[in-house]
Amino acid sequence: MDNKVIKNRIIFVFTCFCFFFLVVVGKAFKVQLIDANELIARSNSQFLRTATVYPKRGNIYDRDGNPLALNIQTYSIFTIPRYTEGDKQVFRQLAKIVPELTYQKITSTVKKRKKFTWLARKLRLSKEQVESVKKLKGVFIEGVPERIYPNHELASQIVGFVGLDNKGLAGLEYMYDEQLKGQPTTLKYVIDNKGRPIKFESHHDVTAQAKDIFLTIDNEIQSIAEKYLKEAVTKHNADKGGVGVMDATTGEILAMANYPTFDPNSVKGSNPESRKLAFAIDPFEPGSSFKIFTIASALEHKVATKSSTYFCEQGKIKIDGHWVSEAESHEKFEWLSVTDIMRYSSNVGTTKIAFDLKFPRFKETLKSLNIGEKTGIEVPGESRGIFTEAQNVTPLSLSNISFGQGVAVTGVQMLAAMASIANGGHYIQPTLIKYYDEKVDTNNRKARRVFSEQTSNDLTEMLVNAVENGTGSNAKIPYFKIAGKTATAQRVDKNGGYKGYVSGFVGYPVNVEKRFVVFVYVDNPKTGGYYGNAVAAPVFKNITEYLLYKNKDVTKLADKEIKQDEMEKVTFDQVQVKDAATRIISENTVPNFIGLDKISTIKLGTKLNLQLTHKGMGVVRNQEPAPGTEKTDDLVIKLDYSPPNYE
Repeated sequence: MDNKVIKNRIIFVFTCFCFFFLVVVGKAFKVQLIDANELIARSNSQFLRTATVYPKRGNIYDRDGNPLALNIQTYSIFTIPRYTEGDKQVFRQLAKIVPELTYQKITSTVKKRKKFTWLARKLRLSKEQVESVKKLKGVFIEGVPERIYPNHELASQIVGFVGLDNKGLAGLEYMYDEQLKGQPTTLKYVIDNKGRPIKFESHHDVTAQAKDIFLTIDNEIQSIAEKYLKEAVTKHNADKGGVGVMDATTGEILAMANYPTFDPNSVKGSNPESRKLAFAIDPFEPGSSFKIFTIASALEHKVATKSSTYFCEQGKIKIDGHWVSEAESHEKFEWLSVTDIMRYSSNVGTTKIAFDLKFPRFKETLKSLNIGEKTGIEVPGESRGIFTEAQNVTPLSLSNISFGQGVAVTGVQMLAAMASIANGGHYIQPTLIKYYDEKVDTNNRKARRVFSEQTSNDLTEMLVNAVENGTGSNAKIPYFKIAGKTATAQRVDKNGGYKGYVSGFVGYPVNVEKRFVVFVYVDNPKTGGYYGNAVAAPVFKNITEYLLYKNKDVTKLADKEIKQDEMEKVTFDQVQVKDAATRIISENTVPNFIGLDKISTIKLGTKLNLQLTHKGMGVVRNQEPAPGTEKTDDLVIKLDYSPPNYE
């Protein structure tokens, strides 16, 4: 074969390839540009509906496994009217199966519609109802977990709430939405070659399922804190109030709340202001409780000692042309020690300490306590508070800041700062999260020293004196040493001036094994007084008494210090708690399962090696045998579940 023939064959093959290539390019051009809209419309017509469905949302529990947010199974029903082929009998059958959907309601909903139409969202249906709906032509049903909050208002501002699509909208529901909602499944409804709707479900990563979250909150303590805060706000006709309880050693928040509050089961109609956790979001001037940190800074920088004395100018001092006076005009203090300045809450004395300290050193201390910075607590929208970034300030500004004016803090900032004194001088970041999914431990925060142990001890001694002999007398608890400080801060109004007061008290019991800090404030009390000792200190006392009772600190103290006949004189408010919040567990008797969800009962049953049977869904309403029954080897405990009923 000569070269000419070979060359012609090559040209022929090349020409064929070019022709086919041009055909492909031409076809692609036609599909991508000329026929694009028509093909897209045809493709879309094959899909009746595409939906992203998440698995059951992870539950939220308190530190002991008591549920704060759960799920119950509900169902949403939709139709595509054109695929019912105008058969009104389908809608009549649906109305019989689901009484909530009347025939008139269905027909008015689908009137003049041919495409996807919701008929009902989040209905609670029986298994038989679900199966019957599935048989109806042109009507579709999807399982949708509904979020419920079994404790209603309890810790609602911490937990937050979800929207209609179970997406977190506030609180921890919003902040941990990714962990709680898990990996979604995509549902597609397409038309087969006979025009029949068919549902396809995508596969998803089974390792990325919804996670449960366990909080540091104690349901019982939270309930008590909310109860006494509400009573104080109501009694004194105040605008609002806040309370927080923090473990001084670990930084764990045991309770945190504001009043007024809301029920996350019925968010619609609630006041938006009541939904937020103002304790961490809304800053306010702290008033006299801020004197603790002024004196702490002076002690730490060795500018003064607890016995150093200052002349208090007989009740008022002129600074930059302005008079700074004591809270009460009749107070004509002369020479006071630092201990007595704390005891009597002297503005003039604190001002003189701040003048010796100087602002740069004072600012250094406040910055170490995260004043003017976020604490890092798991609250969406946490405020930094208000504190100047200037290197120095005028003498009048320094005076004001020293006793809590011209600076604004949040309740959680005050808790964390006070805890650094209660625990011996270490600042630790406050937290609401114990762990999630029982695997990821979030408690890896490191404490950093901000005060020496000597400074902390001296401050504790002064604060005990302020309660026992000074302005905090209403916080005293028999047989316990309480370190604390009142505050009666002028309240900033909307116009930038001062109108009314914010009453506060912050403190901790000293002679206990594990110290905790309680901070209470009541905003704008109008009746029954406005001083911190009259309004906030009693709330502190009630909450602290309950914790001492709960932690058995009274019994421990009795073994060491109190005679039996004296113990009988110690009285505590007895608090009733709901079944779901209290569990008495014994190896020989049947525990109380009432109020627990299925996950919690299984965990408790496994822990105690019990045989359980489960019927229904929701939380336990009945159990057989009853709590306290003696256990036997062949005992089987029957648990009946039902969705929580709201009164």
